[in-house]
Amino acid sequence: MQRCFVWNGSTMINIDLPHETEDVIPGVKWGAAFAFPSPAYWKYQILARRIQGSQIRYRLGKTLSEEIGACLLGGHGIPAAIGIAAFEHLKQKGVFDTKSINESNLLEWLSEPIQHGKKTIRYRFAKQKAKYLSAALTKVNREPAPFDSGKALRNWLIDVPGIGYKTASWIARNWLDADDVAILDIHLLRAGQLGGFFTPKLTVERHYLELEEQFIAFSYGLNVKPSELDAVIWYEMMSSPHTVRQALKNLEATQTSNTRSRTKQHHSDTHENLLFS
Repeated sequence: MQRCFVWNGSTMINIDLPHETEDVIPGVKWGAAFAFPSPAYWKYQILARRIQGSQIRYRLGKTLSEEIGACLLGGHGIPAAIGIAAFEHLKQKGVFDTKSINESNLLEWLSEPIQHGKKTIRYRFAKQKAKYLSAALTKVNREPAPFDSGKALRNWLIDVPGIGYKTASWIARNWLDADDVAILDIHLLRAGQLGGFFTPKLTVERHYLELEEQFIAFSYGLNVKPSELDAVIWYEMMSSPHTVRQALKNLEATQTSNTRSRTKQHHSDTHENLLFS
């Protein structure tokens, strides 16, 4: 067992986690609680946030149309703050309050200078996102969305041009607090690579659903909600780019060293076999 502590005001609260050599899921060790980004580290972060009342609030909109807009305008190389600025810009135009969506208006408004803090910015993918957002909002206004599960809502959304598994899962997780889907972005993939809870060489392009199952199994191994774990991993990985890059370099160096050692041993064994054959 490893004992950790969380301060909540003036009170210190103990958190007991399994020993770092125990398995969270088969083949994945808990690791040390303060060793970023071990499984124990994620468990500690979630418990600490619960105790301190600082859980991450991930819902972005007040209606499903707003949630779709906020998610669709972000992701895919667009910084989160830029996506939110574009969403707020369209919200001020009343886009999410009308039943009649005009793609040309969306393009015009997304092409305008957008206020971002004390400066103005240009949204990079105005034409593409205007087309996708128009199709998505038209679908929402014409068809009843299924809310019985995250997967049901996701499957309903991926029929929309420009919305794939990741964006649809993001919307479903946010709107329904869904725990049967996962948002497999670069941050989550890197965490899985460093923590060893994703099978190597699987890609989101070809193996999204398989990776999603692995992430949900990992969440249950930690005994935390997948939606909660997803949000914490995203925030921590996004907030620590230099630490993440160094961790990835260290992992690559270790893997290279292990490969060289195995190759050297193979050559040694082959040479020995030739000598005694």
